[in-house]
Amino acid sequence: MTHRIESHEPVPYAVLSASGIHAGYPGHPDVLDCVSVGVTRGRRLALLGANGSGKTTLLRCLSGAHRPTRGEILVDGVAVRHRAKDLNAHRQRVQLVLQDPDDQLFSAQVREDVSFGPMNLGLPEPEVRARVEQALELLGITALADRGIHQLSYGQRKRVAIAGAVAMRPDVLLLDEPTAGLDPRGIGAMMAALDALEAQGTTVVMSTHDVDLAWSWADEVAVVADRFVRQDVLVKVMTDEGLMRSAHLALPWPVQLLRRLGREIDVTFPPRTAADVAALLR
Repeated sequence: MTHRIESHEPVPYAVLSASGIHAGYPGHPDVLDCVSVGVTRGRRLALLGANGSGKTTLLRCLSGAHRPTRGEILVDGVAVRHRAKDLNAHRQRVQLVLQDPDDQLFSAQVREDVSFGPMNLGLPEPEVRARVEQALELLGITALADRGIHQLSYGQRKRVAIAGAVAMRPDVLLLDEPTAGLDPRGIGAMMAALDALEAQGTTVVMSTHDVDLAWSWADEVAVVADRFVRQDVLVKVMTDEGLMRSAHLALPWPVQLLRRLGREIDVTFPPRTAADVAALLR
């Protein structure tokens, strides 16, 4: 059974939303079919779906990088127009970081790459320097500032790409599979960096197919499957076995374990970690 959002209206109070989006590409015109999703300020949103489900297309629509064939992208309830002036303004508020950092890194040195966006805004040099230093510090890569991009590990390049987006000081940061290809230490460093960004007031949206990561991190989840999206609070979405199966995803391990033990999951305080589960069982 296919699950979909019934309403095509943007989510109330969303700082960024998609309303009734149809989107695709030549040869694949129906990647997304009448999709609505909302990003609420200060709420962590995970986009879940199998590879090729349309998560990246949705992120590109939200960022203004891809124009939907129908529907609207709205910021604070105002539709984004696909004109150069409007898109430039939109990208100052909404930044997208792609899965492969090498798609976005093009300067020879870290500091140069992170400064590229602020410099293009025409900001005074002291303001550019301040933004770059803050972004490097937030991502924990100040020590890499004078290193060449080619000298960095994959995980370090990912954090540099995010720092470049952060230096724009966006309201919303869209991350496409930010932990893909990272080892456990790299994932820990990435998640710590995201915590630091949120503490500075940036709202983070993360696409992933890692259900356990989404369960431990997100406040809300939007599942992309069969061209549609279902969005709701974490527990309502990620305990819906039919929905998760339709997206070719497994239930998070705490949900699987507690169901086998016949235990209910508290919607208000779901067990996120092994320690939470152990405390619940005690």
